[in-house]
Amino acid sequence: MTHTAQIIDGKAIAADIRAEIAKKVTSRLEKGLSRPGLATVLVGEDPASEVYVRMKRKACAELGIESFGHELPADISQEALEKVVAD
Repeated sequence: MTHTAQIIDGKAIAADIRAEIAKKVTSRLEKGLSRPGLATVLVGEDPASEVYVRMKRKACAELGIESFGHELPADISQEALEKVVAD
């Protein structure tokens, strides 16, 4: 039995998924529903995490999704962090 490899175009698949999400966001708004949102909490100043969060915010903007960001110091207490998340 011979197996053949199939090349998958990840960029095309991602574009299709994003188009579908954008359509669903528009549909929600047309129905008078609230705009979906994504909240991010970044603790400290890790460059890789900052890039990741920035890319998520950019994707949200492109899709019509609101993004909310909280940048907190590395020395924040557990209690204070939990309060930010709860709010």
